Amino acid sequence: MEERQVLHVLVDELPDDELTAAKRFLEHLRFRHKDSLRVLLDEAPLDDEPVTEEDLAAIREGLAEKARGEVVSHEEAERLLMGSK
Repeated sequence: MEERQVLHVLVDELPDDELTAAKRFLEHLRFRHKDSLRVLLDEAPLDDEPVTEEDLAAIREGLAEKARGEVVSHEEAERLLMGSK
C-alpha cells in the first residue's frame, strides 16, 4: 500500500476526538516548508547557555517589581520608547 493510502486509512481510523489535533499537525507539516522563518526556528539549536546567579537575581527582582505593581503597560512602554505624548 502506498504511503498516502496508509495515511488515509490511519486518519479514517482515528477517534473523532483526535481529528482536530491530527488536522493541526498535518497543516503544520504542509505549511512548514513554505515558512522559512518557521523552518529556521525549528532547526535552530536549543539555547544551552546556563542560567547564572546574576540572571536569577534579575528574574527575582523583576517578579518582585511586578508584585509591587511597578509595571508599565505595553502602550505606555511604546509611548516612552517612541517619545510620543
